[in-house]
Amino acid sequence: MTSDFIKTVNEADFEYEVVAYSNQVPVIVDFWADWCRPCKTLTPLLEKLAQEAQGAYRLAKVNVDDNPNLALRFNVRSIPNVKAFRDGHVVSEFLGLQPEPRIRDFIRNLAPSQIDLLLEKGQSQLESMSWNEAGNSFRQFLEKSPDNPAGLLGLFKACLMQGAYSEAKRLMDHFSASPEFARLELLKPLYHALADDTIHVQDSDDPLNAAYNNAIQLIKRGFLPAAMDGLIDILRQDKHYHDDASRVILLGLFEVLSDNHSLTQQYRRELAMVLF
Repeated sequence: MTSDFIKTVNEADFEYEVVAYSNQVPVIVDFWADWCRPCKTLTPLLEKLAQEAQGAYRLAKVNVDDNPNLALRFNVRSIPNVKAFRDGHVVSEFLGLQPEPRIRDFIRNLAPSQIDLLLEKGQSQLESMSWNEAGNSFRQFLEKSPDNPAGLLGLFKACLMQGAYSEAKRLMDHFSASPEFARLELLKPLYHALADDTIHVQDSDDPLNAAYNNAIQLIKRGFLPAAMDGLIDILRQDKHYHDDASRVILLGLFEVLSDNHSLTQQYRRELAMVLF
């Protein structure tokens, strides 16, 4: 089986087909031999995964009996031996026949698949507050990986911030048990506040209630820094206002944006100063 992303290489073309090529995309090198029984299972599996990746990386196959100098150069003492090259250097490897999930993890760490890149794209769009674009990316991801908890959580966040509350509720009500479920729980108070169409600024004579209602409206309109300022100001006046509503709304916004977002880091510090 050969293609541009599955190659049989030898001592004559290794520098070009593996070392140089790894400056473009990662190259996984399978050192094998005809007499190696585990190789007869591993090599077809590696070929199948390379076909699935469709060029996200290259698989290069090296017969160690025909290419002893390559085996010596890369310290191949037993086979199967799989080495990953990036930017001209070996960056990771494994020995022996491994289960498919472990090999997939090995490849994913080296070369994220197109599906993984869609998920990363959606997360990045959330961080840039491009809610519509993030929703589209997560929907494309879920077409290829249905029921994936990370994708469903990302789509829930996008729907929530777009104002698509019916779809957000459907996602929330059918969310299955997973590590992402705890993160969804952080978002539920934010969902209930945003989906409550009875909240209006002018409806309250209580200054704190009016400030809270105003913060919720600012979130709906996409003015997150102003909304966060308002919620922090409420907490300065009453740390437990409205059953801790301001704090849990802030925590929900932090979850939407991610821990690494500059707004999360800024307002998490301010929240800690106010509360402690």
